[in-house]
Amino acid sequence: MAFRPLVEVCGPAQTGPVTKNRRLHPAWLVAAVAFVALVGAAGFRATPSVLLHPLHEEFDWPLATISAAVSVNLLLYGLTAPFAAALMDRFGIRRVVSVALLLVAAGSGLTVFMTASWQLLLCWGVLVGLGTGSMALAFVATVTGRWFVHRRGLVTGVLTAGGAAGQLVFLPLVAILVRDHGWRSAALVVAVAALAVVPLVVWLLREHPADLGLPAYGATEVVAAPPATGGAATRALGALATAARTRPFWLLAGGFAICGATTNGLVGTHFVPAAHDHGMAQTTAAGLLALVGLFDIVGTIASGWLTDRVDSRLLLGMYYALRGLSLLVLPSLFSGTAEPSMLVFIVFYGLDWVATVPPTVALCREYFGGAGAVVFGWVFAAHQLGAAVAATGAGLVRDRLGDYAMAWYVAGALSIGAAGLSLLLRRRPGRGVPEAVLVAATAPRAWSFRG
Repeated sequence: MAFRPLVEVCGPAQTGPVTKNRRLHPAWLVAAVAFVALVGAAGFRATPSVLLHPLHEEFDWPLATISAAVSVNLLLYGLTAPFAAALMDRFGIRRVVSVALLLVAAGSGLTVFMTASWQLLLCWGVLVGLGTGSMALAFVATVTGRWFVHRRGLVTGVLTAGGAAGQLVFLPLVAILVRDHGWRSAALVVAVAALAVVPLVVWLLREHPADLGLPAYGATEVVAAPPATGGAATRALGALATAARTRPFWLLAGGFAICGATTNGLVGTHFVPAAHDHGMAQTTAAGLLALVGLFDIVGTIASGWLTDRVDSRLLLGMYYALRGLSLLVLPSLFSGTAEPSMLVFIVFYGLDWVATVPPTVALCREYFGGAGAVVFGWVFAAHQLGAAVAATGAGLVRDRLGDYAMAWYVAGALSIGAAGLSLLLRRRPGRGVPEAVLVAATAPRAWSFRG
């Protein structure tokens, strides 16, 4: 009887009468811990745009060289994701996320001792890239796939917004620390923050609802946790080999590569230095980028809600098209101060920043079923490949042409192209209504969550 109250909020009990005792389903606690872990991982990924000029001034490294370290980070962040999803199936979410946070802390902390650009590539690029990649959006897909049936799209949106929350929390702080105490103090703060999350993950992050004798949230029966499987690399590569033979995979990966190029790679890395080129203070520009993170939380959660109700293909087409138009306008908005027109861009771009994630996760699940989380890891790898190319490419554009205008125009055109790729996706027969809506419509009303 110890688990009776929990069972009765998440689905019908297997035996015995229903009681009126309602408690929060543990799926929400797992989601909360995952959110905090994602915030911790996002901290260091939010800092490159603030550190570009300080590193350039101290070490006299070209911006393209520093941007290359960012590119390595972004590339490994993406390539690690599908293998991390398979490792979570093999060793468990808790172990993988704990080790990932330790890698983030080590990579961030060791940067204070670097004296050569290759050390920047190792610490900032490799260690932090591997650590954050293990807590990338494939981690989100794994958590929501195991713990949620009802409201899966909404929870995907909330967890995705964890990265935006990390940016919101850390970016203004990092900018102030860099200004007042130097970039090394900022790197140490990020390392400590990542370490602080580890005990919480070890203590509270659970693996499967079946471990507690419960069904997933919104399900009606307990499903036994699958046995741990070996060969994480084989499983990840096998999922890629299968998915790569399908048209939807390439359309999703192509669109998501452009998504990465126009967010993490370009705006996330180069917005602050681009604004600084026009006379804006770094702290002001960092504050604007933090506002992108604030509105991203709203936009991504709203996108998760819409994903449970609207065709994901249409959502992606709309998101990419509007993003492209906004990027084409951006070069004319830069000035020495934060003008109202720039604030409008920040709000709009923030709402659209990673609103693409919930519908992309949903489509991977629709097209690839149980392998959806691992396949999404590969789609996300394409996202980060696009981000890596854009991070280095925009740095080269700035070094060669003296400003970023061409980078913004190319990104705008690519985003409009991504809208076209998304609209080319075909609906699978028999999948006219999102799965979460079907579950919500057919599940007995008495078992709905009211916590």
